[in-house]
Formats: sequence, structure tokens, C-alpha cells
Amino acid sequence: MKKTKTIWLFLLVLVLGCGQEEESSLIQQKNIHQEDWSKRAASIAETDSLVFGKSYLSVYSEMFSYSQKQKYNLTGMISMRNVSETDTIYLLRADYYDTAGAKIRAYFGHPVYLRPMETVEIVIAHEDVEGGTGSNFLFEWQTPPDCPEPLFEGVMNSMQGNRGVAFVTQGKRTR
Repeated sequence: MKKTKTIWLFLLVLVLGCGQEEESSLIQQKNIHQEDWSKRAASIAETDSLVFGKSYLSVYSEMFSYSQKQKYNLTGMISMRNVSETDTIYLLRADYYDTAGAKIRAYFGHPVYLRPMETVEIVIAHEDVEGGTGSNFLFEWQTPPDCPEPLFEGVMNSMQGNRGVAFVTQGKRTR
């Protein structure tokens, strides 16, 4: 009798614990920090002698698992880095596109600045699979002459139980 009660108690704790982990995970995902782009607004005078560039970054909000019929959700951290030790750079655009090439969202509608050696992120939540298996970003930016161009990286990851996957993509200058 005592053994049966112990087993039931163990199963109850296991079931309740799983629910708490799931609830905790949902709370954490809802509380992902999103940058307040209005606090980074920058004015760029047309007379500034800044160099213009455009970069492409492939990202994945989900990937295929086992077959093309089963997909696996991923969290994406889109990292925008100013690699200059001395110069402030400006991001003019960060637009997110889905697998079919349709624009999902623009993250800011005005230039924003990144101080020397500063990094800012955009997080694509685990449940946000709108981008699909071939989502991507386009960035437009301006830097002072002789300043290194910004670095754009995507870090995708997912953990389920004791298994996980993580990988990184790097942006490519297109103009």
C-alpha cells in the first residue's frame, strides 16, 4: 500500500512539475526583451559623408525534422554589432521577410545608432514561426568613411527535454 502511494505521489509531482516548466517557459518567452527603437533615434544630415551599405541575413524560425512534414520551432536572436572601437554607426532599416519573400515586419522607421563596440538584438520568439524555414532580414546602414561595416549574425536555438540544437548564420553585404 505504501509503495502504491509513493508511486502515485511521484507521478503527481512529475505531472505538476511538467506543467510548471511549460508555464514558466511561456512566461519567459512572453518576457523577452524587445529593444525600444525610439530611444535610439538618430538624425543624419544629408551633408554627412557616410558610406551606405545593405546586408542580407538568413534566419530560421523553424526547420525540418525527420522529414519535410515535421517541423521544429526555433528561437532566433538577430545580433547587430558595431565592430568599430571609435565610430558610431547608423542602421536605417531592419526588415524581416518570410520564406516566400513577403515582408513580415519592419523593426524601425527611422535611423537608429549603435555606439562603438555596441550590440543590439532582435529576438524572434520560439512560437513565432511566421517566417518559416527560409526567413531572412535585410539591413541598410551607414558608417563614417574608413569605419568597419557592421556585423549581422543570427543565432538560432531550441531545447526540448534533454535535446537541443543551435547554429549561427552571418550576414552578407549585398551593396
